[in-house]
Amino acid sequence: MGTVVRSTTATPRGLGRLRAYTASVSRTPSAKLPPQTMGLSQASAAVVLALSLGSGASTCHGQSSGEPSKDPSTPAADISLPGVDTSSLMPREKREWTARVSELLAPCSDVPVSVAQCVQEKRKCSRCVPAAKFVAKMVRDGMSQEQIEQGYHARFDADKLKSVDVGKAPFKGPEGAPVTLVEFADFECPYCALMSPVLEKTWQQHSGDLRYVYKFMPLSGHPHGEISSRAAVAAMMQGKFWEMHDKLFANRDHLEQTDLDTYAKDVGLDLVKFHQDALSQATTDWLAADRKQADALGVQGTPTIYINGREFDIRQDLDEWIGQELGPDAKPALLPSPAPSAVAPPRPTLPGAPSATPSH
Repeated sequence: MGTVVRSTTATPRGLGRLRAYTASVSRTPSAKLPPQTMGLSQASAAVVLALSLGSGASTCHGQSSGEPSKDPSTPAADISLPGVDTSSLMPREKREWTARVSELLAPCSDVPVSVAQCVQEKRKCSRCVPAAKFVAKMVRDGMSQEQIEQGYHARFDADKLKSVDVGKAPFKGPEGAPVTLVEFADFECPYCALMSPVLEKTWQQHSGDLRYVYKFMPLSGHPHGEISSRAAVAAMMQGKFWEMHDKLFANRDHLEQTDLDTYAKDVGLDLVKFHQDALSQATTDWLAADRKQADALGVQGTPTIYINGREFDIRQDLDEWIGQELGPDAKPALLPSPAPSAVAPPRPTLPGAPSATPSH
């Protein structure tokens, strides 16, 4: 899937460049609105650009072991596929796209032909047109052949699906929604803070079909990562997780204990209970369980997002990705049986904790 930059530590250099980018954007007419009111594509683009300006930490996703058989002959002419708009591609890009969709196997195991042939012959694989569009976007974004192939396999290969146990994690949206989005994040992570309004807007647009789940992954390089996560768990125990979640991301640079107490008051928490729960062994166990699950899944940094068990490529359009999951045959997500190492550890019992479902 190529290189995806995520937060592993908040370096001063990375944050300085991020702030410089934000300042420059604020002077442009298209960025006068706050992130919450940006168009989804604008906000997504801002996140991707900000990630590219950040620290050098990266995650490279492996390529599937099953490589498609390739026809040694290059297509003599560019092709056009019904339902796939390639008008924005330059001539060189159109040739590259033609070559890739003529080589890559269709994303349905029972359709052993290329993506292009699948679309042209209207084979019984509803994912072929989305696959061709997905390849077109990667070509348009300037990815190499290797990156395109890795990205394609990560997006469509069956063996790239993982079982991400939701357990009792805080979520909002229908429990039986056809799409489940699971985010591993850190409240002090600058990239998580940028992604937060994008995810919120996405959930609002698909609230009837999308279950949005939060998993705690405070990073050791963020000095306030753990105490802010503890504050969020404590707020969850009083039924105010999402209110605290929004406060923490909106004030990522102000996460001292006095700040957390202020946010707790703002959302109407009992401060005595808030302090007790934040420091409790149950909260420690809760955070440890999420971290153990992240390690089992191979999560390398934040934010890491899984959509119906497949890791989301931050360079892609989130709304389009979810749209593919909500295709004509959309059903509640049924993931493969989890391997023992990928199952979340038994969730600790939080005495008196209400449901973690949305409170707004």
